[in-house]
Amino acid sequence: MLTGGCFCGAIRYEISKPVLDTTICHCVDCRRAAGAPMVAWMTVARDALRFVSGEPARYESNPAVLRQFCANCGTHLTWESDDLPDTIDVSIGSLDAPEQVAPKDHTWTSQQLAWLHVNDELPKYPAAEATGAPD
Repeated sequence: MLTGGCFCGAIRYEISKPVLDTTICHCVDCRRAAGAPMVAWMTVARDALRFVSGEPARYESNPAVLRQFCANCGTHLTWESDDLPDTIDVSIGSLDAPEQVAPKDHTWTSQQLAWLHVNDELPKYPAAEATGAPD
């Protein structure tokens, strides 16, 4: 079981099923929502995520996307899309032990910041992985 929560400790969660996918997202929306140059995500079954304390605030960042975060400290916790009703993405950085879940690729590198130079060996996709071949 994976556990995590926000920076201030007001929100805690646990994940009861295996991680389905992982990525480091470079899209403008994720960067702005997290205030970071990129965001590491893990995808899990929607019914695998359970908030065990606190209730995250919700923000509809576009008509099909809902993001959840801590209203107290601002920690970005989840991303979910109407187009993917069975899964939810959880920020890897909010895990208690983020080193247990390694990203497998980079997505939305077409929106990557010009001054950010990623030199790892992970595949890099200009959009979402499912929409194209790696760079």
